Amino acid sequence: MASITIKNIDPELYERLKQQASEHRRSINSEAIVCLERSLLLHSLSSAEEWIKEGREIRESVTKYVISDEELDRAKREGRL
Repeated sequence: MASITIKNIDPELYERLKQQASEHRRSINSEAIVCLERSLLLHSLSSAEEWIKEGREIRESVTKYVISDEELDRAKREGRL
């Protein structure tokens, strides 16, 4: 595997990375890799047409679900909202 060295990191950014690594029980190196993967691999830019198509599919999939006032009130009482 390849390796890199990152220099001149802003101290605040480093502390945020360190805190996040601690919260996720990872090393700082592992957390940096996860951040890079999320930024570069998982969120690859798509064309505008793909974003629109995906948005329309999501909208269509959720518009068929109608929640009644009673269901909403019950969920609130149960602490799910």
